[in-house]
Amino acid sequence: MARKRENATKSNVKPAELELLILKVLWQADPDELPLPVRDVRAKLGELGRELAHTTVITTLNVMVEKGFLKRTKHKNAFRFVHQVSEKDVHGCAINEVLARVFDGSAEHLMLALLESKNVNAGDISEIKKLINKKAKELDK
Repeated sequence: MARKRENATKSNVKPAELELLILKVLWQADPDELPLPVRDVRAKLGELGRELAHTTVITTLNVMVEKGFLKRTKHKNAFRFVHQVSEKDVHGCAINEVLARVFDGSAEHLMLALLESKNVNAGDISEIKKLINKKAKELDK
């Protein structure tokens, strides 16, 4: 019996690794080119070092349609795909999951771990300060 897939909502956008890579390809595509045919998605994946069989890409795209991550339309003899979930929604879901699972819901602990990371430089800290100040002003309104 086939497993019923739950459609994505803003709070449960959890793409697998390849699905996330495909979403990134679609998010970065020129809006005038969207929706993209399978061959273009596959070519862009190849440029990113993910050489995949055409059937693998088609299967993954179709699963993503079932999950509500993508919309599929037919144009002549080819299907074309466009994202249905935003980069912001995927980021938000991932951060919320990490926040809940790893940091027990503590944004403070998350930020401390980020700031103590070796991947953060002085420029990053300066930008983070600006963003925190901007967010604090928004909350004070």
